[in-house]
Amino acid sequence: MTVRSDKARGNAGGNTRTGDAVVPDDSGVHTPDEGGGAETGGADGGRPLGSRAPHFIRRSRPLHLSWQVAVFLVGLAVVVAGVIMLPLPGPGWVVIFLGMGIWATEFVWAQLALRWTRRKVSEAAQKAMDPRVRRRNITLTAIGLAVIAAIGAWYLWKYGLTMPWKISKH
Repeated sequence: MTVRSDKARGNAGGNTRTGDAVVPDDSGVHTPDEGGGAETGGADGGRPLGSRAPHFIRRSRPLHLSWQVAVFLVGLAVVVAGVIMLPLPGPGWVVIFLGMGIWATEFVWAQLALRWTRRKVSEAAQKAMDPRVRRRNITLTAIGLAVIAAIGAWYLWKYGLTMPWKISKH
């Protein structure tokens, strides 16, 4: 790949982190840019950032722009469906992250957002495995279950198996 500045490309297609645009050269070999910018895998050693569109689509600017619009619209529809599912029954957060994954196939900002999210989830999982945190969580769960059992036992003692909406005022 050849790295050219935005000015050389007419300020089209550059990324916001380095100001450079990655343009495929004739060799078809993809190499990271020298500046360690948006084209490298990053500190987590993940996949290179940038478009994952097929080569023949990336080669044609109008076709690639159409591809990006289509990917954006499909990802937007999935994210909106996930947001709608948040208050309704359904896997809202899973669908939102699926939409972000669709966007990440084409847009660097979505790739960076997903990497950040992955890193934070991994940190939270590591923190949850800390023995002190696990003991605290188990203790809180046991206390919560004991309170719920006590309320249930009190209700059964007072009203029996009568449903709450059928209890008459005495």
